[in-house]
Amino acid sequence: MTAYDSTNPLLAPSALPYQIPNFRRITADHYLPALRAALAQQAATVAAIGAETRPPTTANVLDPWERSVAAVNAVTHPLFNQVSADGTAAFQAVNLQASPLLASHHDDIFMNRAFLARLKGLAANQRDLSPEQSHRIAEMIRDFTRAGADLPTPEQAQLRELNTRINELQTAFEQAVLEAGNAAAVTVADRAALAGLPDDAADALATADGYAIDIKLPTAQLILESLDDRDLRERVQKASEGRALRPPHDTRPLVAELAALRARRARLLGFPNHAAYVAQGETAGTTKRIDGLLSELTPRAVANARLEGAALQQRLDAEDPGAQLRSSDWLHTAAKLRADTFGFDMNQVRPYLELETVVRDGVFFAASELFGISFAPRPDIVAYHPDVRVFEVFDQPEPGARNSGIGLYLADWFTRDTKAGGAWMNTLVDQNHLLGQRSVVVNNLNINKPAPGEPALLRWDEVITLFHEFGHALHALFSDVTYPSSSGTNVPRDFVEYPSQVNEMWAWEPRVLANFARHYKTGEPLDPAIVDKILAARQFGEGFATTEYLAAAVLDQAWHRLGPNEVPADPAGVTDFEESALTDAGFDYPLVPPRYRSTYFKHIFAGGYSAAYYAYIFSEVLDADTVAWYAENGGLTRANGERFRREVLAPGGSGNPLSGFESLRGRPARVDALLRRRGLTG
Repeated sequence: MTAYDSTNPLLAPSALPYQIPNFRRITADHYLPALRAALAQQAATVAAIGAETRPPTTANVLDPWERSVAAVNAVTHPLFNQVSADGTAAFQAVNLQASPLLASHHDDIFMNRAFLARLKGLAANQRDLSPEQSHRIAEMIRDFTRAGADLPTPEQAQLRELNTRINELQTAFEQAVLEAGNAAAVTVADRAALAGLPDDAADALATADGYAIDIKLPTAQLILESLDDRDLRERVQKASEGRALRPPHDTRPLVAELAALRARRARLLGFPNHAAYVAQGETAGTTKRIDGLLSELTPRAVANARLEGAALQQRLDAEDPGAQLRSSDWLHTAAKLRADTFGFDMNQVRPYLELETVVRDGVFFAASELFGISFAPRPDIVAYHPDVRVFEVFDQPEPGARNSGIGLYLADWFTRDTKAGGAWMNTLVDQNHLLGQRSVVVNNLNINKPAPGEPALLRWDEVITLFHEFGHALHALFSDVTYPSSSGTNVPRDFVEYPSQVNEMWAWEPRVLANFARHYKTGEPLDPAIVDKILAARQFGEGFATTEYLAAAVLDQAWHRLGPNEVPADPAGVTDFEESALTDAGFDYPLVPPRYRSTYFKHIFAGGYSAAYYAYIFSEVLDADTVAWYAENGGLTRANGERFRREVLAPGGSGNPLSGFESLRGRPARVDALLRRRGLTG
C-alpha cells in the first residue's frame, strides 16, 4: 500500500473542505493499514535524508521531514481523537495495536544518528535560515538528543525496551480508567433521592432501571453541589475516590511500573529523575523553578482552604447540628454558604445558561468582538459522531473582499460511555504554509445530554470550561506558521494552557455575560443584580480550588522525583506513598482531596502531562498578568485582540513562546496578579 492509496480514505488526500478527514468513509479497519503506510513512508524519508551527500539545506532536510510529519498526523490525529472522544471497542482494539507501532517507530526515527548529523550540519549554516527554521532545527536537535540519538547502541536497545513497555502501560491505564469510571456509576432507584437536583439534570440521569450518576474524571463530582441527600453524596464521593482501586480495574500496579520505568529511562538519558528530564524541555527549565512556584502557593492555599472549611462547618452546624463536615459535604455546603453570603443560588442561574446561547452569544460573540471572526454552521460536513457540530470560521475581510475562511471548528459537547472524562482540544489538521493547510480543530466536553426536545442547561463551571477549551481552539485557528510541527498548540506544556486560560476571562466580562445569560424560554436577560453578585463571588471557594489543584501537581512531581528503586513495589504501597507525599508537602487537610488521585490521574499516567501538571498554574501566572494587561488597555477591543493574536496566538511554536508574552507585556511575567486573583495575598 502506498502513501496515497485511494482505496484508504486516510491515505488519499481529503477532497473535503479544509482537508477534514472523510468520516463518511473511514472505519476502524482503515487505521492500522494507513498507519503502517504513513510510518513506512516517514522511515523511508528519514533514511533518504540521512544518506544524502549534498550539503544539508531546508529543502533536503527540514521540508521533507515536515511533509512526512503531516502524512503521519493525517492518520494519528483522527485516530487519537476518535479513541478519546468515541472509543468504541473497535477503536480501543486499534489503539492497543497502534501504540506499540508508534513507540517502535518513534525510536527508529529519533535514534537515527545519520539524520541527527544532517540536522547539526544544517544548524551550522545559519545564513539562509529564517527565525522559524532556526528555532525548528534547534528544537529537533534537542528532541533527538533527548530521545537517545547520541547514546551507544547497547543503551539505545535498553531505551527501546523501556519506551515500548511505557507506551503499553499508558495505553492500558487509559483504558482501565475509562472502564473503572463506567463501572463506578452510582445507581439510584427512587427519584426522590435526587432531591435538590434541578428537574432537567435529574431527567438526564434516567435509565431503564432508575437513575445513574456517572463518575467523571476529577475527584470533585460537581453534582454533589445540588444533592440534598447526605448519604447519597457520600456514596458518590467514595465512588469517585475509590474507582480504579479494585480488580478488574485496579490501576495501582500500572502506576508503580510506569513511575519506575520512567525513572530508569531518565537515568539512562543522564537525568536524576523523570521530572528533571521533563523540566528541561519546558519553559520552566528546571525542577527548582517549579518547586519555587508550588512551595510559594501551597501554604497560602491550604490556609485559605482551612478558613473555608471552618466557615462551612459553621454552616453545616446550622442545618444539621453535630454533623462533622466531610469532603462529600464540601460542595453542597459551600453552595448554601455562597447563597447566604451573596444572595443567589447558582442553580437559579442555570436556566439562563443554555448551551446554544452560551456558545453563540458568549464564546463566539467574544471572539468576534476581539478578533472580527465569524462562524457559519456546516451541517453538510459529516464528523466522527452524530452529536458533533461543525462550524466554518471566517476572518474579517478587507473592505470589498470576500470572507476568508481560516478553518473548521468541531464542537463535541455531550458525555457518552465511549468518551474519556474531562474536556480537551484536538486538531485534525494542523495549519501550515508548507502544504497550504488550514486548521481543523475539535473541542470535547462532557456535558450531560438533555432528553430529546429539552435544552442543555449549563453549570457555571461548564461555561468556564467552554471558554477555556475554545481558547485552545483559537490558538490553532489563528496559527500562522510554515511547518506543521510549529502549528498552534505545539508549544511547551507549561505554555500551552496560557492562551486558553486567558480566554476564560471573557465569560466574566460584564458585556459578554449580559449577552449570553438569557432565560432559555423567555429570552429575558439575567438580572443585572445577579450578574453583579456572580462577579462579587468570583473568589469564593478559591481556597478549595487552588488546594485540590496544587495537591495534584505536587503528587505528580512526587511520583516523578523517585529513583528506579524508590518506587513502591505493591498496590498498598502506592496508596501509602500518595498519602505521605501529600502530607510531606503540606496537604494535611483531608477535607480537600487532590483533584486527581494517582489511580485515575490520566493526565500524567496516560496523557502528555507526566511531571508537567504544574503547567496549569505556571501558565496562569502568564494568564493573570495578561488579564491585567487587557484591563489596563481597555479590555474587550479589536486592537487588544489583534495584538494578542499577533504576539501570542499566531506564532504557535515557531519561536520561544515566552518572547511573545514579553513582547505583549513589555516585561517578564510577575506572580502578583495570580496571587490577587486567587486570594493568596494575605
